[in-house]
Amino acid sequence: MRTIAIVNQKGGCGKTTTAVNVAAAIAGLGKKVLIIDLDPQGHATLALGANPYLLDKTIYDAITDACIPMSRVIMSSNEEGLDLAPSNILLSGGGVDLSAYESREYVLSDLIESVSRYYEICVIDCSPSLGLLTLNALVASSDVIIPVQSQYYAIEGLRQVLDSIEIVQERFNQSLNILGILLTFVDKRTMLSRQVQEQLRDYFGDKVFNTVIHRTVRLAEAPSAGKSVISYAPECRGAFEYQELAKEIFRDIFEADLVCTGENSAGNIEQVRV
Repeated sequence: MRTIAIVNQKGGCGKTTTAVNVAAAIAGLGKKVLIIDLDPQGHATLALGANPYLLDKTIYDAITDACIPMSRVIMSSNEEGLDLAPSNILLSGGGVDLSAYESREYVLSDLIESVSRYYEICVIDCSPSLGLLTLNALVASSDVIIPVQSQYYAIEGLRQVLDSIEIVQERFNQSLNILGILLTFVDKRTMLSRQVQEQLRDYFGDKVFNTVIHRTVRLAEAPSAGKSVISYAPECRGAFEYQELAKEIFRDIFEADLVCTGENSAGNIEQVRV
């Protein structure tokens, strides 16, 4: 199973929107997907039709109680092929609880490993911080996607994220791969948005996804319906862009896996493109 953390310590850059819609889009490509809501705000939980305040068990319970397995936390979502490990405000104390553990950085990794045989992709929606919960997500992940809003301050914040990823690679997870930097809230009518995009592509090259996510009303409306934008408004621009992003991720991950195993990937990839 490949695990993708959606990470940026800056709020409002589209992490949850990206996590929910990437997970739903990959599930739409025929993969069995788990999304873990690792944000105490519980926005991914809300976006997939669950009420964070009415949940019997959340990811917090699995993290803090060894008697509660990950399988008891996971629930079905409104999206076919997509399961959810939900969260709520209780998770805000998760970092403090984790700090008491001897192997505190590996708690989430062990939980994910316990259910990995049931899924092909796990997506983690991280909180807007670089604390112990996010560290757990990075240690548990094979890949990272960094959503970046197309404005100047977002570029400055990106440096902190990259520094944190480098530390995790050196100390905990040498195989952690930056799958890509995703430009969000793009508005090509503004000079600033175009300049930010050009600067990122000039500096990071092919580490910036070809697909960008434009600012659209439907993306903002979908969570209120408890659905991904792909289910809520399948014909809108946001749905198309996240589906294109999923195909780009799919090719990057599964073509690489097939090459590593010596298999011919052409047939599988062509099925996705149909």
